[in-house]
Amino acid sequence: MLLAFHKPYGVVCRFTPDGSPHRTLAEFGFPPGVYPLGRLDADSEGLLLLTEEPEWNARLLEPARGHHRLYWVQVERLPSAATLARLAQGVVVQGRRALPCRVWRLAPQPEVPPRVPPIRFRKSVPDCWLGMELVEGKNRQVRRMTAAVGHPTLRLIRQRIGAFELGDLGPGTWRRLTDAERARVLAG
Repeated sequence: MLLAFHKPYGVVCRFTPDGSPHRTLAEFGFPPGVYPLGRLDADSEGLLLLTEEPEWNARLLEPARGHHRLYWVQVERLPSAATLARLAQGVVVQGRRALPCRVWRLAPQPEVPPRVPPIRFRKSVPDCWLGMELVEGKNRQVRRMTAAVGHPTLRLIRQRIGAFELGDLGPGTWRRLTDAERARVLAG
């Protein structure tokens, strides 16, 4: 069984409380025995896959297998072409160079539902949405990469894992993937 879940902001990718004020996956009515494949931090939103089949971990999470993950990233200010190229080459994060990735400014800028609580807004500082496609997923990697080039992340939404997209799955909802959709996850 493979489940797609639109993880809302403020939810941690665990079923048991950890002493933090964040909500857990336990409140979303998943079938018994499933666990998340990978993580999204509490501040991030979007596609999270869950399963009870251990082999999915190796299939999706090993960077050598090259399963791409697409993120929409709202950043402070408007990055230049040179800054985007620098991000794409892989910046040094916590003493380690991130693998090269694809980075581009989303045009048109996506319309996404408002977040609760809303992101910080400053009249004098513009923001924009970027697309970032990575094959690795270190802890808070996208946030650390954008901060390293001077464009802090305001909002982060994972849109795709492999060839499977979040689509119109609403925040806090989940569904079981069909066999064809499971194949699309692996096609990435």
